[in-house]
Amino acid sequence: MEQHSLPPDVRPLSEDLRFYFNLLWHWAWLIALAGVLAGIITFFVSRSLTPVYEAETTVLVDQGASSSTSEYQSILMSERLTQTYADLLTQNPVLEEVLEELELDLDLEDFRETITVQPVRDTQLIEIKVENQSAGSAMRIANTLVEVFIAQNTARQSARYAASKANLEAQLERVDQNIEDTSQAIEELGDGLENEAQRGQLELTLSQYRATYASLLGSYEEIRQAEAESVSNLVQVEPAGVPLEPVRPRTLVNTALAGVVGGMLALGAVFLLDALDDSVKDPDQLERVLELPILAMLPQHAEEEERVIALEKPRHPVVEAFRALRTNIRYSSVDREIKTLLITSADPGVGKTSTASNLAAVLAQGGSKTLLVDADLRKPKIHRVLGLENHLGFSDLFLEEDPDLGELIQTDLGGENLHLLTSGATPPNPAELLGSQKMVAFLEAFKADYDYIVIDSPPLMAVTDAAVLSRAADGALLVIKPGTTKVGALEGAVEGLRRVGAHILGLVLNEIPARGSRYYYQGYQYYRYDEYQDQESSD
Repeated sequence: MEQHSLPPDVRPLSEDLRFYFNLLWHWAWLIALAGVLAGIITFFVSRSLTPVYEAETTVLVDQGASSSTSEYQSILMSERLTQTYADLLTQNPVLEEVLEELELDLDLEDFRETITVQPVRDTQLIEIKVENQSAGSAMRIANTLVEVFIAQNTARQSARYAASKANLEAQLERVDQNIEDTSQAIEELGDGLENEAQRGQLELTLSQYRATYASLLGSYEEIRQAEAESVSNLVQVEPAGVPLEPVRPRTLVNTALAGVVGGMLALGAVFLLDALDDSVKDPDQLERVLELPILAMLPQHAEEEERVIALEKPRHPVVEAFRALRTNIRYSSVDREIKTLLITSADPGVGKTSTASNLAAVLAQGGSKTLLVDADLRKPKIHRVLGLENHLGFSDLFLEEDPDLGELIQTDLGGENLHLLTSGATPPNPAELLGSQKMVAFLEAFKADYDYIVIDSPPLMAVTDAAVLSRAADGALLVIKPGTTKVGALEGAVEGLRRVGAHILGLVLNEIPARGSRYYYQGYQYYRYDEYQDQESSD
């Protein structure tokens, strides 16, 4: 069956999930701290703000029914009229009269911003909300606003019929006066035959006046009916009351939201920094991208960095990891004899010297005669780790035709199988010395006397010493510190070694926290330090 593998830079989904879970777990304290700090700051800021109260009232637009319009048109007109009234409620004439009536000295625009008028959808109701720093003032402004608007609206709509009504009322008054005068004249006439003709004329006139009065009165009633049908009746169905709680600041809500936002911002910052961080994070990805095996993951032992812990505390959990590295190296030499081990790194500060020293120690403890060589001729460090002098050493081999190794190699290191060749004096041309034929001859001579030669060399990206020296070594180990070693530098280091034909055995990940870290990966577990300390204290 054909099998398909993922590209080198693509991780399975399960690994992505595990990686992001470890990332969140590692920075959980920061996310929680950001949320708590944002919440605390918002809480005190909200407490310091002046509270604002909101009074609310509701107005019903009760439009008179008209027999000349359909039900749909009546509903549509009601909705439009409601929206129109909502707009008119915040116009200057209404607001100015409210300010005058309540004797408030406020800017008109500022006052307008404290009022919110919103028609209730699909109804003839208008909601009015007024904000003020005083609960009583908010209530008074809301109720006064409605009263002023109703009065102005009534006056405005009544003015449309005022002229017609006044004209009819004047005509009715004149006709009524004519009726009264004509009736008075009829009463003053005598009963004689000579007055019959005049009486008949007056009675006919009186009848006409009464008919005219009845006609005018009918017209007046029609106008009044039209006014009643067309004028909208505004009713305050729910007067504003005194608000008991301020609408802002909402201290608890603001605090909770600020805590969530603060945590989300911290989370975004974590993912952003992680995206910008090109340091080594995922050992499994290293194996795929670099196509090199991970031979060991060394637990965090920063407190032991400046000494060879394999010599001082052979039962320390870290030493067990070095023994696992020793075993993996031996398995790597099944088809190809590996006696000369070059220990290097892409950049400084990753524990390369500590790895070389402890590896040499556990090789010696395993029964192999081992020579530890400090080939870092620029910044030698092994002699300080072991607490030894560095007067004579590796660089002195190049000064004589037949150097006496017995004078240069130190053997009193706490183990009969472990010997040391310090760096010696700092030469002006380290790269030329390490790439010379003499260097190859020295290593061949060492192989005759030792089972393993462990060489500590400078970082690859700093100088070319390690790349030059790697050609003479049987195998090279690259020391990596997650969170410190950059992926680009590591790829460049591997490419540089491969370009010169070096045999890279694999990678050593150093300073891996034993637990509770994004760089702790399942399958690489070690004894806990506190367990070791308890055991050591009981011995």
